[in-house]
Amino acid sequence: MRTIGNIIWFVLGGVFMGLAWWLLGLIAFITIVGIPWGWACFTIGNFCFFPFGREAVSRRDLHQKDDIGTGPVGLIGNIIWFVFAGLWLAIGHIISAVACFLTIIGIPFGIQHLKLAEIALAPIGKTVVSKEVAAAMRKANAEATVTAIRR
Repeated sequence: MRTIGNIIWFVLGGVFMGLAWWLLGLIAFITIVGIPWGWACFTIGNFCFFPFGREAVSRRDLHQKDDIGTGPVGLIGNIIWFVFAGLWLAIGHIISAVACFLTIIGIPFGIQHLKLAEIALAPIGKTVVSKEVAAAMRKANAEATVTAIRR
């Protein structure tokens, strides 16, 4: 089912939003100082091409530790991103979501666009993993929380 969803998604518009992410990534790379944003653009752009069966998660939650993108520097990076590109990508995803919702059959695709719009607002500190890895991460984090509470 994931494969069929990804093919339909790609053909009916996912390719355009993925290319928009990649274009912003190229622009970020050209500026040199934008390379961290460029990497995030390519990661999320790849996710945007084929989103079904994958999920964007916080690297902090995945690795159980902070890195440069999940701390204060990542917050500043996300604020800069929001001002220059995030808002515009989010608007593109929201417009695409509304168009999908109007077709009834496109509701699952509209929901995916809304998830991508949320990611577009603050992509620094996130990575893309399979649904299975995300579920295992949530389970491990819940078990660690329960263990910490019991102590």
